[in-house]
Amino acid sequence: MERRTRQRNAIWLTFERAARPLGPQEILDLAQREVPRMGLATVYRNIKSLVNEGRLRVVELLGAPDRYEVSGKDHHHHFHCRSCDGLFEVETCQGDFDAITPSGFRLEDHEITLYGLCPACAV
Repeated sequence: MERRTRQRNAIWLTFERAARPLGPQEILDLAQREVPRMGLATVYRNIKSLVNEGRLRVVELLGAPDRYEVSGKDHHHHFHCRSCDGLFEVETCQGDFDAITPSGFRLEDHEITLYGLCPACAV
């Protein structure tokens, strides 16, 4: 069991406040508001621990570094802003993917990422 530190609490608070997947540098930038002298190595160490504990899960993007989000959420997809590189949650899944699965194949899972500009970048 990991001991609770100011750094670990600041990292967890960052996820609760952001309510979206975050990359390590984003985590560091936001968590430094609580613990100004925190370093990137501390962020990586705590991410690894929180993933191993099942509190965070990895969000993989093709051609981009992994992001992390709080575990246990309902099935959802993501929107990746091509300008600011932010990753945002798309709350629902609209597709009936069994209908487009080739005959004879058995669908087990799917991941969808939408790409474009977030509201702040679309201005």
